[in-house]
Amino acid sequence: MATNEKLRIDKYLWAIRMFKTRTLATEACKAGKIKLDGQNIKPSHEVKVGEIYQVSRGIERKVIRVTGLLENRMDAKSVVNFFIDETPEEQTIQFKTMFNAPVLKRERGTGRPTKRERRDIDDLKKGLFENGN
Repeated sequence: MATNEKLRIDKYLWAIRMFKTRTLATEACKAGKIKLDGQNIKPSHEVKVGEIYQVSRGIERKVIRVTGLLENRMDAKSVVNFFIDETPEEQTIQFKTMFNAPVLKRERGTGRPTKRERRDIDDLKKGLFENGN
């Protein structure tokens, strides 16, 4: 892409595969989920190389630095040349561990737990989730 061409932030975020569709990228901008220097930006904001954006997708938070302008969507391996993920490592680890929490199940057909079993389950959950934080 030539340096004198303009590129909208919603199109850029779609092209680097931050969002599945351009419409989702546009809606994220309008909802204040995309920030530049702590300020909400509009979907028509012009992207410049070197700018750092804070992108919120659900509970996930990413910090990206623009290293190149990409107008059309490409395969995931090629896209990594157009931005640098500067998300703090502890934030990335915290996000990933939320999905690796153990799932507690009961055998099918055993019925509801008794009061004693319920207390044991609560104690077990309390021990699992408090030690991880």
